[in-house]
Amino acid sequence: MLSTLTLVYRHPPVRVSALAIFFFGFSGAATSPYMSLIGINELGLSNAVYSALMFIAAVVNVSASVTSGIVADRLGYFRSPMILAALSGILGFGMVYAVPTQWSFVVAALIFIPIFNSVNSLIFANVRAVSSGMPVRELIAVNSAIRAVLSASWVLVPGLVGALLAGAPSMLPAYLIAAFACLVCLLLFVFGIKKQGSAGTDSRQHYPYLASVRLIGSRSVLPRLLGIALITSMLHVNGAVLPLVTTGKAGGTPADVGVIVGIVAFLEIIFIIFWGWVEARTSTVIAMSAGALIYCAYLVLLGLADSPTDVYVLSLISGLGAAGIIAIPITYLQNLIADRAGLGSSLIAVNIFLSGGLSSLLFALGTAISDYSGTSILGAVAGLCGVALVFALDGRRGIKAHD
Repeated sequence: MLSTLTLVYRHPPVRVSALAIFFFGFSGAATSPYMSLIGINELGLSNAVYSALMFIAAVVNVSASVTSGIVADRLGYFRSPMILAALSGILGFGMVYAVPTQWSFVVAALIFIPIFNSVNSLIFANVRAVSSGMPVRELIAVNSAIRAVLSASWVLVPGLVGALLAGAPSMLPAYLIAAFACLVCLLLFVFGIKKQGSAGTDSRQHYPYLASVRLIGSRSVLPRLLGIALITSMLHVNGAVLPLVTTGKAGGTPADVGVIVGIVAFLEIIFIIFWGWVEARTSTVIAMSAGALIYCAYLVLLGLADSPTDVYVLSLISGLGAAGIIAIPITYLQNLIADRAGLGSSLIAVNIFLSGGLSSLLFALGTAISDYSGTSILGAVAGLCGVALVFALDGRRGIKAHD
């Protein structure tokens, strides 16, 4: 782990990207736990309107990420799109705090915050571009470290914001905190990233928008993207069923859920670096499959858990498997469109959208034919199908660390 962090520190552009993704995660971690409370309880949105708003926002978010990636590839650098996205975040989070109305919340959620969320893909694209001369093993280590930093923000920030706003009459100041985090991102992009930087191409090239979108749906990309989405959907299924199994069949309390989630999040940071080490010495496909199979086993065992102790013990397996399917797919997805850093990295957002949709279907099906424990096992089956699909497509050749 120390050598990986040293590698990040030694390269100023990568170091700036690591800081930026921490504050990107900071903004989301500060607001996501309280978004429904603010939208429904404080601003008066109905449950149906809020649900529809979140779905549309997810569609806009993936569209913004793909568009920003295509634009960055056409420009030949990432600085301008990142600055624009950071400004959108400041405006979006700031307007909800300054003018707390239903309309400001809707406009921010549907326009400005989704544009800001494209920063996630742009940062990974920028890291890939500025690290193009690195050995593949070092590039894998850097990707792992950047993803670990993002996880660290989600470990640290929710508790800090919660403690800061404990007893406050409103949770709206969380949006002000997020706006300041966006401001830090803006300053990092303005002063920490060169005005001209390669986006992975020798020169600016014209990439038609629709042709770029069709590339995502091509036979060489879409089946692999579906396999990754099935694998990562397990994380969303677990997010839904873990609290229900823990407080239901396992007989635990909401406090147990909070502690377990915190333990797993902390373990993920450590194990993400570990999986980077494994990936560099085997292949992306093998390492990702191993992590996914571990998480499949975890979901099956979670479905069989009948005491809080069982769930606590399983947190170690959960952290190990989750770290593998959080970090490793980043490299795999980028390599699907290797010559287009922006578009290839936008597949990260596409995967988040697809895996979220698949998990919703799995949860609906699982709860219709079984209980929450059965839904957990169904999630494992879906993940296993994803592993089989990816391995059938790329298992023989893999994506070797020494290629």
